[in-house]
Order: sequence, then C-alpha cells, then structure tokens
Amino acid sequence: MSARARVAGSRRTIILLAVVAVLSLVAGLGLSRLVQSPGAAAAEAAPPAAGPITVPVERRVIANDVVLRGDVGYEDPVPVRVETGEIEGRAVVTGQVPAVGATLDATSVALEVAGRPVIVLPGDLPTYRTLRAGVSGPDVSQLKAALGALGIDAGDPASDEYDAKAAAGVRALYQRVGYEPPSATEDLAAAVKAAQQGVTAAEEDLAAAKRELTTAQAGPTTAHLTELDAAVNVARVTLEDAQAACTAPTDEVPCDRAGLTRAQGDLDVALAARDEADNPADTSAQSATVTSASSRLTEARADLATAKQATLTPLPASEVVFMAALPRRVDDVTVKRGGTVEGPVMSVSGATLEIVGSAAKSDADLLTVGAVGSILLDDQEIPVKVTAVAPEEAADDATDGTQGDTSEQSAAPTAGRFAITFSPDALTPEQVVALQGTNVRIRVPVGSTEGEVLAVPLAALTAGPGGESRVELSHGETSELVTVTTGLAAQGYVEIASSTPALAEGDLVVVGITGSDPSSAGDEATAGEDGSDA
Repeated sequence: MSARARVAGSRRTIILLAVVAVLSLVAGLGLSRLVQSPGAAAAEAAPPAAGPITVPVERRVIANDVVLRGDVGYEDPVPVRVETGEIEGRAVVTGQVPAVGATLDATSVALEVAGRPVIVLPGDLPTYRTLRAGVSGPDVSQLKAALGALGIDAGDPASDEYDAKAAAGVRALYQRVGYEPPSATEDLAAAVKAAQQGVTAAEEDLAAAKRELTTAQAGPTTAHLTELDAAVNVARVTLEDAQAACTAPTDEVPCDRAGLTRAQGDLDVALAARDEADNPADTSAQSATVTSASSRLTEARADLATAKQATLTPLPASEVVFMAALPRRVDDVTVKRGGTVEGPVMSVSGATLEIVGSAAKSDADLLTVGAVGSILLDDQEIPVKVTAVAPEEAADDATDGTQGDTSEQSAAPTAGRFAITFSPDALTPEQVVALQGTNVRIRVPVGSTEGEVLAVPLAALTAGPGGESRVELSHGETSELVTVTTGLAAQGYVEIASSTPALAEGDLVVVGITGSDPSSAGDEATAGEDGSDA
C-alpha cells in the first residue's frame, strides 16, 4: 500500500470517530432531560404559585342574537264551507273543482254547485244568508266594499241596504266571472206586470179628472154667453108684449095674465143664468176628483217600485264565499265532481309561507314586528322578518332553540311563552317545496354595537361597594381597580363604554387567580367558555 493510500484511510477513520463522538454527546444530553431527580419531580408536582390570569382588552363587534326554532307552513289555514240550504234538490258538484296548490283570488270560482258558481270575494264575515232587495246589515256593506275594491260600482259602502246599485254591482260581478246572474221568479215578474197595469189605469183616471177641472176653471165660452144674452132679449120682448096687451087689450090681442106671469118668470130665469155666467166657477168637486186620482196614482207607483225592487238581482248564499287575506292557496279538496256538498268542501291557507316559532317571554320582549333574521337552507342564508308576536293560546308543535340550541324540543303549554311569526323573503319555487313542512333554526340579531368597541370578558367584571362595575387593570407586579360603564353584553363579552381612567386596546385585565382553590379552576373554565382569549 502506498503512503498516499495509508494517509487517506487514516483521515476516514478520524472523521468516523468524530461523528460517533458527536452522536454520543447528543444522545447523552437527550437522556439527561428524561432523567429527573426525586427532588425535581416533587417540585414540579407542587401547585404553582398563586397569580392573576389576565387577558387583553380588545376591540370587537358585540352582537346579541335570539335563536329559536320554527315550523314552516302556509299561513292561516281555514276550512271553506258553501251554504246550500236554499238550493232546490241535491247540492251536486258539477265542475270547477280546484287542484291542491291552486291559488284562489277575488272573483275566482272556487267550485261549481248545481251548475252555479261559488264566487270568491274578499271579506272577513262569513256568508250566512242570501242578499236581496229589502235586506240590510254588515254583510251588505262588506259586499259593496268588496265589489268596490274590484272596480265595480255597487253603491256607497257606508249604506248597509241592498238596493238597486248593489244589485247592478252583482250583475256586473257575474258578467266578469262568465255566468248568468240570478234572475227573479215568475211570480215576482207577474207581480211587476200587474203593478204596471195599475199605474197605467191610475194615470188615465188622473188625466180625465184634470181635463174636467180645466174645463170648469175656464168658465162659459163666448158662444154660450151670446146664447144667454139672446135668451134674455127674447124673454124681455115677450114680457113687453104681454104687458102691452094687458095695458091696452084689443079683440085681436086680449090681455093674458097667465102669459104675462110666465113671461116675467122666463125673463127672471134668463137674467139669473146670465148673471151666473159672469160669476167665478165653483170647481171644488173637480179639484177633489183630481186629488183622489193623484193619490191612487202615487199608491200604484209605490206598488210598482216595490214589485220591481223584489225582482232586483239577488246574491244567493250558495254562490259566494268571503275569504280574508286573498289570495289563498288550496291545501286540500274534500269533494269531487258528481259528489254532494256535505260539510267543508276544501281547506285553504295563505298563499305565502310563514314560519311560526315559540319563545320565552325574555326573548319575545327583544323581538318586534319588522325585525329581520335569517334561516339556513342548503347553506344559503334566507332573510326572514317578524310579522307577529303574540302570547301562545295553546300548545303547538313549535320548538324553542334559544341560546344556540339546535336540537328539536317538544313544546308544552308553558305559561309566559309567545308565538313568533316570521315571513321569509322572496323564495324560488324550489325553495318553497324544500321548506314546506320543515322545522328550521331562526337567528334574529336583537342588538349590536356600531362597529368595533372596547370589550372584555364578562369574567373581568366585579361589583364595587356601591354596585358600580369595575375591572382590575394589571400593571405587571401591581394592579388597580378601574370603574367602568358597560354597554351591550353578548357571547361572553361586554362592551366598555367608558372608564376612569380610560382603558385602551391591549391593556391587561384580570379574569381570575391561579392557585390550589378548586373554585379558581372553575373560574378559569368559565372564562374560557365565555370566549376569552386567555
């Protein structure tokens, strides 16, 4: 072996020995850390020295939410009944049977019974009688208001009388839905015809009486006066001739005393007739006849008006149903074409979904109509709005998942609980199908700071001798009590609205004390659960 080869082999041996020495040193150091003396073990097993647990004052948004569960369904489900008491024969369903899911709105035909429509109109008062001439009441006012809302003139809704205007409005309603309006019976039509004939006869009698009165009031004509004057002249000449004969009688013209007396009487009669013609005529008899005829005509016309009013288009009770809060969705149909109407014919509800949940009074007090919350559907947040907050009248299937509890709980009739109704934002048809009949978790923010504020964990607060709120501000080895004014508290944190002296972000405040006292461990756990970053 050459000298160069021997030198190279020596170098490799030295390097190998150095590597082994380094590895041995490292292993020894590692083993020394694992080996612990009894004194050191006892020291580590002893409780740590007591000291404060501190967390920094931080800036964050504090928001308080009410969380509850609610059942999704269509609002205000109600049964629909048709009044069939006045239908002659069987109340057979002849058509227009709606499908489940169909929408009923004003002027919709909900059903056809005995060939006649059952028309939907807006209103809260159920149908309980046929509306016809002569009836009055709140149902008539409701009809007039409903037709007016549809642009059909049915008269003043303030008037609760079913009059000609209302009847005209009903006729227009039937024309709009495509059915012939109800008509008067044959007996009523005959009564109208008889009353019309009575009016005609009374009008003729009055006309004749008026002609007689006019003639009497006009007095004698010129021709009649001429005749009277001629009669007076003739009577006077005759009297003069008789007087002359008696004054100087002759054989040819002897005195006729009887003739003289008659001539005098004729002249007196002629003069009296002429004088009477000059006096105003007495028309009292003719006037009385006119008055009587006028009264008979008034009565005849009243009879005709009554007869005609009786023939005004009615609204049969079997041909209308009033529904509140239209449009309505058909949830179930209990009749079919060819069947007989007995009991409710269908059930309907509001056309939009609603969510009804149950909340304790403490949470209900935080919820107001118009408050906006949200639900989750397929990881998509859907806005919902509070539409009603009312005490629960009875137990229902609503659940209460407040404080973030997502488990479905059985609701029981508990005093002081409130029903909270929500209306979801606009939904797609797919979302409606997915939500209907489900139970969802609803979150409603009921309080939030305007942006980030100074905040500390609730565990940092203590009460002073006067009830004031305080925090313990740590300065390392020392600390001081700082009086604070708090704001909104939620999720384990409380807002520091003000303090003396002022706190700043990053300042350390005490939330507990380390030590052997078991209660301190509980305090630490509480602080951690409240969301502190300690």
